[in-house]
Amino acid sequence: MSKQELRVLGQDGPDDCCPGLLIAPLAEDQAVELAKVFKALGDPVRLRLLSMIASRAGGEVCVCDLTPAFELSQPTVSHHLKLLREAGLIASERRGTWVYYRLLPETTDRLAGILTRPAGRPLPERPLPGRPLPETAEVPS
Repeated sequence: MSKQELRVLGQDGPDDCCPGLLIAPLAEDQAVELAKVFKALGDPVRLRLLSMIASRAGGEVCVCDLTPAFELSQPTVSHHLKLLREAGLIASERRGTWVYYRLLPETTDRLAGILTRPAGRPLPERPLPGRPLPETAEVPS
């Protein structure tokens, strides 16, 4: 997935941000695009890779430093990195024989914005299936 495909979410600027999950339901196309990103994050190896890249001093890391951290072959690590790149979570740059990776914070910021409840806004009360909303109990004096 390219960066351009992620813009479908309406994330081009602060005023164009798609609403959080607690503000309005996602449109079908938004859900499809978000699912691709969450699917990329749905693997422990990819989560670790993203964390290693994001937490690296200087903001980037060479694939030669990532591969030894896993008991996986270099092609398998490269495959996981490719999936993170296609989801728009990281970018890469080839320098000679090595590839360097860096986090694309705009994508993780978008995810955080979608999942974050606006400050001071309570969750809407919803009854559990088959149960009415609880009534406010009066405290005996």
